[in-house]
Amino acid sequence: MSDHAAAPTAPDAAGRLTVRRALVLFAHGARDPEWAQPLRRVRAAVHAAAPDLRVDLAFLEFMQPDLATCFDRLVADGYRHVIVLPMFLAQGGHLKRDVPLLISDLQRRNPTVRCELATAIGEAPDVVQAMASHALALLEHKR
Repeated sequence: MSDHAAAPTAPDAAGRLTVRRALVLFAHGARDPEWAQPLRRVRAAVHAAAPDLRVDLAFLEFMQPDLATCFDRLVADGYRHVIVLPMFLAQGGHLKRDVPLLISDLQRRNPTVRCELATAIGEAPDVVQAMASHALALLEHKR
């Protein structure tokens, strides 16, 4: 599902060269491999909606690849802008302290590649609304 071409730029719809971007869905990880199934479904849904976008999964602990390995692969494949989307409900300790240090280290090792850390997905208004809608739907089904 990933585009592995090595060119650092790609033509846009108008034929202009643009920096190749990749999205990393970054999750905590777990010892049980089944835990990552919902993340794989999210990755597949993003890929289906944007087939030309490189979308990878990476994990903080317990699972592979870790963020550094994933990032290094993207750099080797010619990506020059990597957006890391934390698949966390909120900006807890890992996202306030640990992950920014990881991103800083990646940026320091690869100064020509932009590594951007997004806000936790659980804080996005659409995601909050989807969770609230699901909670209310559960109540409707219990009547």
